[in-house]
Parts: sequence; structure tokens; C-alpha cells
Amino acid sequence: MRLGVLDVGSNTVHLLVVDAHPGARPLPAYSHKAELRLAELLDEHGAISAAGVDRLVATIADALRVAEDKGAEDVLPFATSAVREAANGEAVLARVDAETGVRLTVLSGEDESRLTFLAVRRWFGWSAGRLLVLDIGGGSLEVGYGMDEYPDAAVSLPLGAGRLTATRLPGDPPTADDVRSLRRHVRAEIARTVPDFARFGRPDHAVGTSKTFKQLARIAGAARSADGLYAQRGLRRGALEEWVPRLAEMTAAQRSTLPGVSVGRAGQLLAGALVADAAMDLFGVEELEICPWALREGVILRKLDLMVNDGGPGAALARWGD
Repeated sequence: MRLGVLDVGSNTVHLLVVDAHPGARPLPAYSHKAELRLAELLDEHGAISAAGVDRLVATIADALRVAEDKGAEDVLPFATSAVREAANGEAVLARVDAETGVRLTVLSGEDESRLTFLAVRRWFGWSAGRLLVLDIGGGSLEVGYGMDEYPDAAVSLPLGAGRLTATRLPGDPPTADDVRSLRRHVRAEIARTVPDFARFGRPDHAVGTSKTFKQLARIAGAARSADGLYAQRGLRRGALEEWVPRLAEMTAAQRSTLPGVSVGRAGQLLAGALVADAAMDLFGVEELEICPWALREGVILRKLDLMVNDGGPGAALARWGD
């Protein structure tokens, strides 16, 4: 069957259309995305602005038309931290439903981590052993660890690259004091979670997913996206450490000229680098392998599992199996 997964994230609204059936690898057929940066469209009360809601509704309606044009039999719509944590999140969901007919499933942070972990496990297989998975989004950082298809430990922290840039790095380039303050904040937040993972022992394989990790790996010398999904890509902490001070001295426009860095993401790359550096350091990771699959693929895989097997983790997604 042809499925669409509609991801309303903190940075983008992304429709991914895939050809899939239970037991098979989902094959991407079409990708459609629009940058909204919802995490940056909050008012002083933490609500998504009226203009932001208007843009969100129009973007979702456009994505539905694309899904129909591409022959998707079903669309799995979900939202992550930007809508989940917005002061007017319920009102936003109601308006999206009323004007587009889309009932967004709002994933918890733990759901995000667990579904991303599922995608990574399916990509690397059982031979990867104990996995540590790091995912930096626009609104949050997800960390998962485990031996099985779902993690033994999972956490979501409000350390997304877009969120931190909007709230803590106002300058372009930011001041040294702001960078230092953000570095302290990020490390303190991550350090609180490390004991929850340390009791499980060292991972056999450490993995990074998301656009932020892909861009950091690319500027540090990893293969281009044009080289395909199966080109092995990694990010060494030593290389990342060298890049952090360089990124801090650049403007967003200068960062956008780096290999693999898009104009829309350039402004938040420094915050993402600070989070990545802190996570790798505090979790004792010297090198990450970059996984091309992440949350969207996890949602698709979970849907396929539900088609042949009732129950299991991910209660927030249960209605997709009806």
C-alpha cells in the first residue's frame, strides 16, 4: 500500500509518501516539506501566534492535496513538541481538525524517542547490539537506549536546536557570553539524565539521527546526501569540538555556505552543535554513526506492525491500527 506520514514538527511540516507492506522495507516515493519553524512562532505567553496557526492550517491542507495527488491510501498525521507544549495546543488541534479534517496525534516525548529507536533498530538490525540513539529536533532532544526494538530507557529534553536558538542565542553571530551560558544550560540538563542510562552499561553502537546530526556530520567530512542512503556516515566528537567555536563566530549567512547546510537551518546549527557535543561528551561517545531513518520511519513501521499485531507499545498511536 502507499502511505503518507505527515510530521508537524518544530521546524517543518513534512509529508513523506512511501510504498510499504508488513515485513518489507518502506520505500520512499515522494517527499514534500514546508518550513514553518513553529518553535519560533510563539508569543509571550507560549502560544502559537494567530499568523502561525493560519500558516499551519494552510500548509497541512496543501500537504493533503499532495498526498492525494501521489495516490496515498492513508495519511498518518502527528505533531511533536511545538504543538505539544504550546499554551494553545488544544485550540490549534481543534482548528486543524475543523478546517482540514486532520486529527493530529500529539506524540509524547517518550513516544518520539521510542519510535525513533524502533526505526534505528530496524535499520541496523540485531547485530548492532545495545544501541544508544540521539535525535536533535527543532524543539527537543530525544535519547534512547536498549537491546530490543523499543528502548529500556528513553527521555525527551527541551533542547531542540530551534527552541534554543530562539530563546537563548539572539545575536547573529551570538555573543560569547550567550554561547557560554547556553553551553552550561545544555550540559546541566543532559547531565541529570545520564545516571538513568549509565546503569545499563556502555552501548555497543551509538547512533545519531535528524537533520542536525546529518548536517554536522557533513561539515565534518561525511559523505554527501547525493551518495545515497547506504553510504556510511559518522560524526567524531573530536571533529565536532573543532567546529563548535568556528560555528560560534559565523553569522547564519556564513554557515549556510558550508557543505550540506541549508539556509533555513543555518541559524540554529550552532545550538544543535552545542547539544550534540554535550550529549556525546556526557554519554561517553567518541563517534556516532548517522542513521537515515528516524521518527517518520518509526511511525510507518509501527503502523505496519499494528496491521498484523494488536497491542504493544505506543498507545498514542493505537487508533492508527483501527
